[in-house]
Amino acid sequence: MTPLALTPPASEPVSLAEAKLFLRLDTADEDELLGTLITASRLMIEAAAGRMLIDQTWRIVLDRWPESGEIRLPLSPVSTIVAARVFDALGTPHPVEAGRLVLDARCDPPAVRIAGEAPEIGRARSAIEIDVVAGYGPTAAAVPAPLRQAVLRLTTRWFEQRGDVVGRDAAALPAEIAALVAPYRRARL
Repeated sequence: MTPLALTPPASEPVSLAEAKLFLRLDTADEDELLGTLITASRLMIEAAAGRMLIDQTWRIVLDRWPESGEIRLPLSPVSTIVAARVFDALGTPHPVEAGRLVLDARCDPPAVRIAGEAPEIGRARSAIEIDVVAGYGPTAAAVPAPLRQAVLRLTTRWFEQRGDVVGRDAAALPAEIAALVAPYRRARL
């Protein structure tokens, strides 16, 4: 199973204005850098939490339907199945009928269940594509406050301590930021 990002979030969980207020910045001299740090921080927090923060569209690519009839998605939370298609032996895509795939967003990780017979596939690799919307919602207001705070704190850390700190944080989040993310991490057994 391969997840592919199709469309990034329309906005970030922390606005440039919020970050500038937090940092007590009055000028626009470093707005571009700060915007880049906000995006990088969001990506880092999403990776650490195993959760997408703002709604974004992803494509899940599978070689074949699972025997169990259930696909556990590698993304969370997932709100919608946008589209699904299967490919025949010639590589022609065929849409999967609405209702043939049922999203169970309540479980973690979210699952897609096949209702009835699985649509027939025709090629051995990348035969199934399922497009989903993953994220807490379309705006920052939908993102849990601790995760927004984690993005803000990491952005601030990287802005104030430029240099090697980003490389060190890539190995492990600082303890105070990891504590904000911890309740949202997906448990791994």
